[in-house]
Amino acid sequence: MKPVPVPDSLLGFISVGKRFLVAGHKEPDGDCVGSQLALASALRRLGKSALPCSPGPFKRPEIIPYAPLFTAEPTEAEREDARVIVLDCSNIGRTGDLEPFLSGLPTAVIDHHASSDSSGDAIFLDGAAPSVTFMVLAVIEALGLKPTREEAELLFFGLCTDTGFFRHVDEGGAPVFEYAARLIDAGANPKRAFQAMSGGKSLESRRLMGLVLSRVEPFFGGRLLLSWETEEDTARFGLQGRDSDALYQLLQSVGGVEAVVLIRQETSANCTVGLRSRETVDVAAIAGRFGGGGHRQAAGLSTAGTIAELREKIVEAFASVFL
Repeated sequence: MKPVPVPDSLLGFISVGKRFLVAGHKEPDGDCVGSQLALASALRRLGKSALPCSPGPFKRPEIIPYAPLFTAEPTEAEREDARVIVLDCSNIGRTGDLEPFLSGLPTAVIDHHASSDSSGDAIFLDGAAPSVTFMVLAVIEALGLKPTREEAELLFFGLCTDTGFFRHVDEGGAPVFEYAARLIDAGANPKRAFQAMSGGKSLESRRLMGLVLSRVEPFFGGRLLLSWETEEDTARFGLQGRDSDALYQLLQSVGGVEAVVLIRQETSANCTVGLRSRETVDVAAIAGRFGGGGHRQAAGLSTAGTIAELREKIVEAFASVFL
């Protein structure tokens, strides 16, 4: 894996700007939050104004403490003469309810998702990068700075989030550990990052995980495992009961499994779907058939329908891979 150089267009975009809105996608994760806050901090050290913006919601326990640092509705004064930097998504359309506040402003994009719909005045894409925080460290260094301890901790947290604490790093991933070493040297604490990611879970989250595990259905000789959560589950256990990362990790440890799917009934008419792959299956391509996207081994989508309807359609989509 050879990191993509930071484009001059992005460095120029940052150089001429004085006020920035640093935006991320809806339902942010650790990579999105960490990259936004670290980049905003670096921009302030350059003497610029930087406001982290997020539409939320902050569902994951490990990122809830960061929620007060973001605004969902930048004011007219905050938007005046501002430039937008969108992180961890391909364009402002992915920022959900933030989009109306960002539309029409000069925009740059920093993203590591394979996407054909990226748009902006300056675009930094690296589909092979393990996280956007990995890319933001390169931006900070290209701006002539070294990360502060706080920035290093945020960047390391995001890197660990998207690599599953380095479980998803393949051969050729030496640059990932080189970047991690630089962050640790700058003050990041791996033990503290692991505790933030894996600790503090509620008892209800363990109970919900047990329920979802009890529903798992195998398809194609066990190569695909599928389960689901209902609206009733959300009412009973709450959003804080969700712990998708641990659930995916458990299911991917089953012998012979190649892909995992979790369907959630968010409303009576809409579902979200998470897809994970161990090695060869391109789940981003599967998600793309339903209007979603992501990475080859981790993708998702949101679409109209019920669990029963989507279960049948998704299994059918995987038939082209496994049959």
